[in-house]
Amino acid sequence: MPATTPQPRRTARTLAVIGGAVAGFLAVGLLIAGGVVLWVNGKKDDAGYIATASEPFATNAYAMTSGDLDVKLDAPGWIVNRDNYGKVRLKVSPHGGKPVFVGVAPTRDVEAYLGRSAHETVSNISYSPFSAAYSYHEGKRRPGLPTAQPFWAASVHGSGAQTLTWNVKHGSWSIVVMNADGSAVVDTAISAGARLPFLAALGWGSVGGGLLLLAAAGGLVFVGQRAPRRAVTAGSPLETQPAAA
Repeated sequence: MPATTPQPRRTARTLAVIGGAVAGFLAVGLLIAGGVVLWVNGKKDDAGYIATASEPFATNAYAMTSGDLDVKLDAPGWIVNRDNYGKVRLKVSPHGGKPVFVGVAPTRDVEAYLGRSAHETVSNISYSPFSAAYSYHEGKRRPGLPTAQPFWAASVHGSGAQTLTWNVKHGSWSIVVMNADGSAVVDTAISAGARLPFLAALGWGSVGGGLLLLAAAGGLVFVGQRAPRRAVTAGSPLETQPAAA
């Protein structure tokens, strides 16, 4: 009578198939993510920035802010430099002839500066077609001149189109767009761009990890699906008979 497969061996094969399926699912996710990152990285302009079209942003209040941009990207040091995640570029064109101010500062400083002044935070942006939603914050006091504030990490101001570039760093930051004289009613068109040097490494790292996981998944499924050898028992026809004298 043939020997039956031991239960632990059957369980191990089942676990190998399950592990292979999970690894294959993760591998596909990594390959898709890596492909998307590499595709985005290929959309850079001549200056190396991935940028949006120039779109209208306006408020009847004293300022528009981005809200809290919490920059805390956990990634290996060979992919990301915590002291410089890349660069952000904002091209701001004012409407109506007023000089414009654009600045980046720690969120806590921006909140203290605009806390008692009417301003709006851009809460949601959609493209194709473009739309922007704002959260209004009440206040009656006119803010001080933005150009006189000492806390800006980077800022530009003047008549006509202004371009702000900022080396992104770890922390909580806010972008502010105002009239340079601090007056209400801010009307602009803004193009936002980012130059992220780690995108290529991140994309190829995801693709490489996906390929390794895919190979591991294939190996696990192969081991789990391979039929076990039949054990040979005494008296079995497969048992080797002694040669005749």
